[in-house]
Amino acid sequence: MIRKSIQFAKSWYFAADFFIFNSSMLKTILFLLAALIALPIVAFYTDAPLNPEQLDILSLLAKTTLGIALGCFVVSELTRNCSQVDKLWSLVPILYVWMTADAGGYTPRLTLMAVLVTLWGARLTYNFGRRGGYNWIPWQGEEDYRWAVLRKNPLLSNRFAWALFNLFFISLYQHGLILLFTLPAVAAMAEPTGVLGAMDWVAAGLFLGFLVTETVADQQQYRFQQEKYRRINAGEPLEGEFALGFCATGLWSKVRHPNYASEQAIWISFYLFSVAATGRWFNWSLAGALLLVLLFIGSSDFSEKISAEKYQDYEDYQRKTPRFIPKFW
Repeated sequence: MIRKSIQFAKSWYFAADFFIFNSSMLKTILFLLAALIALPIVAFYTDAPLNPEQLDILSLLAKTTLGIALGCFVVSELTRNCSQVDKLWSLVPILYVWMTADAGGYTPRLTLMAVLVTLWGARLTYNFGRRGGYNWIPWQGEEDYRWAVLRKNPLLSNRFAWALFNLFFISLYQHGLILLFTLPAVAAMAEPTGVLGAMDWVAAGLFLGFLVTETVADQQQYRFQQEKYRRINAGEPLEGEFALGFCATGLWSKVRHPNYASEQAIWISFYLFSVAATGRWFNWSLAGALLLVLLFIGSSDFSEKISAEKYQDYEDYQRKTPRFIPKFW
């Protein structure tokens, strides 16, 4: 009887812990949605006005984004696979920046920005594809494990509630964010000649440097997971670096999310092109990079909660290893 009471109490404790955490996650999501609306509006109306060419391409990009987002929502609802946005995350920025380069007359600056984003997108598409993200049937492929966790939240378990979450956060918010972090290309149209200067080369160098670190981080994680599951499937013991169950070597020994850190740094570097074009360190196109940082903070909180519950040594790893910025002292 006492044992049953203890088990019952434990079950309620874990249920309450799950609800509290996911309620906190939902608050974070609501904050991100509010920031998506407020931050770009404030930035837009407090900065220098856009010229007619910038307004025209911005309008076209917004309409394109809305159409793609609604398409992802419909497909994800029909297939019950909410990773449709993930399939396009590495592709639509290429489209947006090349559209902007075309509208701006393919100036040297805009062309360089488009080439860099194409390199970023090609690498990320390859990495997503080799992990099973794509399928020859376009709407199939593996779904992000975090959506399955969130579906268990009592606030989202209702079919209608999940559809609203899917529409406003998974589809509209994420596609809106993708558009926003590519908008330094539109800001770069403010300087019509697009002649490359020192700041442009600094931005390009940083962009490529962080693209390399992201590539290395993803490769280390991929190699680790492939070997880990090969050993599990072969019935071999998990020894050495595999004993923990999660990758904590290479760049992952320096920070807990080297891929996330690199991704944020890539788009902050991309923003520097707008600084080169406008001559202003802070301009309206910074909103996308800031919102991306907020998204990765919330996303890493969520994934780390799952990892801490799955791996007994993960909390110790959290204490010893910084999240995004390595210690240099």
